[in-house]
Amino acid sequence: MKKPWSGRFAGKTSEIVESFSESISFDKRLWRHEIEGSVAHARMLGMQGIISKKEAAAIVKGLREIASDIEGGRFKFSEGLEDIHMNIEAALIKKIGSAGRKLHTARSRNDQVALDMRLYLREETKQILSLIINLQKTILQTAGSHVNTIMPGFTHTQRAQPVLLSHHLLAYVEMLQRDKLRFEDSMKRLNILPLGSCALAGTTLPIDREYVAKALGFASVSRNSIDAVSDRDFAIEFLACASITAAHLSRLSEELVLWSTEEFGFIEISDAFTTGSSIMPQKKNPDVAELVRGKTGRVYASLICLLTLMKALPLSYNRDMQEDKPPVFDAADTLKACLSVTNAMLPEISFNTEKMLHTAAEGYSTATDLAEYLVKKGVPFRQAHEITGKVVRYCINNKKDLQSLNLKELKSFSRVIEADVFKALGPCESVKSRSSYGGTSPSEVMRQIRYFRKTLK
Repeated sequence: MKKPWSGRFAGKTSEIVESFSESISFDKRLWRHEIEGSVAHARMLGMQGIISKKEAAAIVKGLREIASDIEGGRFKFSEGLEDIHMNIEAALIKKIGSAGRKLHTARSRNDQVALDMRLYLREETKQILSLIINLQKTILQTAGSHVNTIMPGFTHTQRAQPVLLSHHLLAYVEMLQRDKLRFEDSMKRLNILPLGSCALAGTTLPIDREYVAKALGFASVSRNSIDAVSDRDFAIEFLACASITAAHLSRLSEELVLWSTEEFGFIEISDAFTTGSSIMPQKKNPDVAELVRGKTGRVYASLICLLTLMKALPLSYNRDMQEDKPPVFDAADTLKACLSVTNAMLPEISFNTEKMLHTAAEGYSTATDLAEYLVKKGVPFRQAHEITGKVVRYCINNKKDLQSLNLKELKSFSRVIEADVFKALGPCESVKSRSSYGGTSPSEVMRQIRYFRKTLK
């Protein structure tokens, strides 16, 4: 097929080069954004008198028909035409004739692709924000059902202190809230129109970039044409946001995997979100959670891929930048899938609240409560810490837990200990007493739940 640049070349492009350099196999998914940008551009050209209004109307009509053809599966994409831009332009020229040749006036594929990617990521970001909010609501609903469920809190994967299950779950709502804010903030730098920068230097023609920006819903217009066509910071930032969100989903998935083991026994994931073994009949594997955990690596890889791609490119546009799309597309698809399946899986989890409470009472998890009890009696914290450590060592040596000690045993470690100490040694009492702002007491957890119920409305 005839290339748009064929006037400069005497020979044909090698078939192996055409196959190697094409991007239509993956950038065809940008067709909606390509047409949307082209419609706005054509209308601006007609409004400015750069082309006639009749020609502009014919272009818009032709583009709409092409969109209908693609939507209906009647459009044939050609590898020989390299990319989505040339495929649609060639189809337009074939459909409406010479007027179609004027669409590319005052633009380049360099600013076109920058526009398409911004339109695409703006749409993807909105979808991801919606999915994040949905997941927050699901976790919040689960937390609201477990405001009295006690579980062991962990540090270093060792039992630390008793906490409410609802408090633990709300930690993920907080993480997702930060993810949401990051994506929202990234929109400020994403929602900038690059079209009109042309290849890199702008144009001599009297274009109206503000009109195009308004037509396409952009908040502002890029200030520097060289930067506009060579910038992929907006895509890198999207991938960074996606990577952090994926990390949070992976942490949640890891806990679901651990909690579903016989060793923990905290949860059971329903049959709908687990699979079996091809050889071991008894197995019920948390494959969905494992896959969410595993797919995080793909999102990270996309970020590293694009950072590496851009790290040494001289200004302005370079063909290397064509390779930005596969990692961006894959990361967006992967993150949306992980958010969706996690949101669907959580309501299908049942919690073994008795096992959680029993485990929370073990492992001397209220030792810190004993130390703080001593502090309230006037003992300096470091001394209280040492005394409590000796109590724990005594329990270990005598195969006892803190709650089974009698007052005489406890007083042997400190004379300030009285009968009221037993209020500090049970997991229920421990949880209720931790009423500092942001703590795990039922009153504080309910405050956190009320906050997010209001925020997520």
